[in-house]
Amino acid sequence: MALTRAKKTEKVQQLASELEGSTTAIIGTFAKLTVAQDFELRKVVRGAGGRYRVLKNKLAARAAQGTRIEAALQGLKGVSSVAYTSGDPVALAKAVEGWVKDNAEFTFKLGIVDGEVITADGVKQLATMPGKEEIFSKLLFLINAPAQRLVTVLNATGRDLAVVVNQGVKENKFAGAASA
Repeated sequence: MALTRAKKTEKVQQLASELEGSTTAIIGTFAKLTVAQDFELRKVVRGAGGRYRVLKNKLAARAAQGTRIEAALQGLKGVSSVAYTSGDPVALAKAVEGWVKDNAEFTFKLGIVDGEVITADGVKQLATMPGKEEIFSKLLFLINAPAQRLVTVLNATGRDLAVVVNQGVKENKFAGAASA
């Protein structure tokens, strides 16, 4: 069933409003994707904080005008879909890449991160990077490590003195020296 001009305009405006705030998009293509697989992909993308849509190429190009992902949606050919988010790009790439490993029907076309177009290989490389939480935890560890080492060194002096005094008490080194 063909879409009327009013329906097309409505779909373009709806997609444009959703894409306006997105900073990351992963464009892919699929062949022979079942309804169950499509449902599972949508669930995976939602779990990563993103949205997923199957695109009509010309409508997507119109909807993306003026957005950060405009370059990615211009000139698409064939069956296309987009997973997009305004959150962590690595989380979205990892989620989609993990799903693609189990479903060969889906392949990457390209991606865009903060206005920069990346290739399909770039999307796969993005999926291998550490996520925001992992980077933050490593950074906090690096900031905290010198302080922990300083406390360990400062405590070592008192601990060593206590061990020496304890050894003296055990060997009766302090007994009998108090007579005058």
